[in-house]
Amino acid sequence: MAIGVCRLDLTELAVLRGHAADLPAVARSGGVALPPTGRVAVSASALVLSVRPERWLLLTSPAAAGAGAAAWSERCAGLAAVIDHSSGLAALHLAGPSAREALARGCRLDLAMDAFPPGHAAATSMAQVATILAALPSGLLILTPASTARHLHEWLMGAARPFGLAPLAEITVSTFFGHNDP
Repeated sequence: MAIGVCRLDLTELAVLRGHAADLPAVARSGGVALPPTGRVAVSASALVLSVRPERWLLLTSPAAAGAGAAAWSERCAGLAAVIDHSSGLAALHLAGPSAREALARGCRLDLAMDAFPPGHAAATSMAQVATILAALPSGLLILTPASTARHLHEWLMGAARPFGLAPLAEITVSTFFGHNDP
């Protein structure tokens, strides 16, 4: 089992009242599909997840500060509010056969494979910290406020130690798609 920290750009799209039907086409023109609430979608350049109705988080490789949010603001003008969470949320990736068992020590979700299979996402608390959890083919993605990331990382290190946790160096967004980093 291994844990990695990922630098990424994280942009939220929140549909404006009355425009829910229009936003999916605009998102497709930007190369992403908007999954239903509780689900994850993968495109060539982004991982998109939704844990709240009519709101999506777009995770992409880091670019110039604010560039991703600015591009989406232009694309979604009048249809959605665009919020850049790149500095506000931290991303951790836990992979390996015992990852779910380790997380279950402090997570309120049922993490059994049949209850939370790959492609699902949820907002929950883990070790007294607000998190967003996404089950991916490559492992489990955990998003947490940057202010609590160190605490959650240390808790994960302790909770997963009995399962043979091996910390990783920084990983890239491509890891979420199941690709190996160089």
